[in-house]
Amino acid sequence: MNDEFPTKPVIWVGSSKRDFDAFPAEVRAEMGYALYLAQIGDRHRQTKMMTGLSGVLEVVAAHRGDAFRAIYAVRFASAIFILHAFQKKSKSGISTPQFEMDLVRQRLRDAQDIDKERGS
Repeated sequence: MNDEFPTKPVIWVGSSKRDFDAFPAEVRAEMGYALYLAQIGDRHRQTKMMTGLSGVLEVVAAHRGDAFRAIYAVRFASAIFILHAFQKKSKSGISTPQFEMDLVRQRLRDAQDIDKERGS
């Protein structure tokens, strides 16, 4: 571990790791860097706070006309929790579809349970 930049571990919730791994390599590289920055307490330029969810951010990457998103929680002291990774299918509007947000909220509850189990 680098003492200058201590890193928090990453915990993948639900199918987020499998979904992330299915992204194109260029998208994984950009988002992976964004997640690394989150681990050291910094923030990538392509991130934004999720409305109504304190301590939850979204990183967006465009690739060949498609939009990819990864949503993660930085609100926990012990780890960064990756809640969801998906390709946005809707071509209208920039907001995250409701069913995706419902999944994020459920996985955030799961992350809280995991964090408690870890003794944080």
